[in-house]
Amino acid sequence: MKAIPVPGIAGVFLFEPTPHVDERGFFCRTFDRDVVRSVGIDPDGFAQDSLSRSAKGVVRGMHVRSGAGEAKLVRCSFGAVFDVVVDLRPGSPTYRNQEFFELSGDTQVSLYVPAGCAHGFQALTDPADVSYRIDRPHDPTEDISIGFADPELAIPWPLPVTLMSSRDREAPSLAEATRALT
Repeated sequence: MKAIPVPGIAGVFLFEPTPHVDERGFFCRTFDRDVVRSVGIDPDGFAQDSLSRSAKGVVRGMHVRSGAGEAKLVRCSFGAVFDVVVDLRPGSPTYRNQEFFELSGDTQVSLYVPAGCAHGFQALTDPADVSYRIDRPHDPTEDISIGFADPELAIPWPLPVTLMSSRDREAPSLAEATRALT
């Protein structure tokens, strides 16, 4: 497994596994504490693992947490997703930068999203399973959503949006969400 820094957003990393492929399929390590530690992330700092399953076209996001924020390690374990990270850390040298990724079950690449960055994705397949490893217990009172179609973000979602939660559908603008973070 190797760690690849994402130059567009400070502190974001892709963790690319080395699959062992044969006639049965493949095997790969999806988490390696030594590799995670080598880029300055505490491998013991994760508190919860979660899994979502989404139908093709579903958008989940854009989400960020107030307070201490939430760092996460995200991986598409089955199917494929169009994944988005937006840096909302005011002191960051990459503040307001966006990065887009395709995560898939074929590659098992994990994406590290630092606290203070908004994150979301759109399912490209039916279904798409996304695993999350977060660094502190979830507190719904700290959840902040940002409108997926906010013109200031202008995220190029690759498919028509088929479904989303009412919270995401009614999410405020980036400007409103940014005020809620401060």
